[in-house]
Amino acid sequence: MRGLKSTLGFSLLGLILTGPVQAVTTVSGTVNASLVLTSSCLINGVVGAGGAVFGALDFGTTTTLFDTANAQVMSGAGALKVLCSAGTTPAITLGTGAHDGLAAAQGTRALANGSNYVGYDLYSDSGHTTLVAIGGNVTLPLSTGVEQTVNIYGKATGKSGLPAGTYSDTITVVLTF
Repeated sequence: MRGLKSTLGFSLLGLILTGPVQAVTTVSGTVNASLVLTSSCLINGVVGAGGAVFGALDFGTTTTLFDTANAQVMSGAGALKVLCSAGTTPAITLGTGAHDGLAAAQGTRALANGSNYVGYDLYSDSGHTTLVAIGGNVTLPLSTGVEQTVNIYGKATGKSGLPAGTYSDTITVVLTF
């Protein structure tokens, strides 16, 4: 009988300690997730930002008696490349140079060596027939999200009396998309 009392006592104690049985309640809902994407461009494989390097226009080395010298804007890996978000229409504006108009008889832009200037112009074609004026645009087709090659060509024109030396200019470039 003692064993029965013990068993009953423990059973009652278990019921008292667990309390009343309650139904399990569940609540369901949602988590809202979002992501905002903005248009962007890569210039020669680098995210476009202020101070971007679009490439170099290197006319090479020639004598002071040259007639013309031709070049193409090149990056480290070849021609200038732009990759913009799909659905954008990128345009490159070729702005002012440091010496524009100082060799007007030879070109709208000028390479300088001190107070000596070699005139040159920029073109959107290798035949040098489509001039890109100062502040002019090179517009690319609607982007599909695939890298596009941008061809910009230069033609420098010599003149008599030029001293030997390194002639240079810096052109501002703006990419809009």
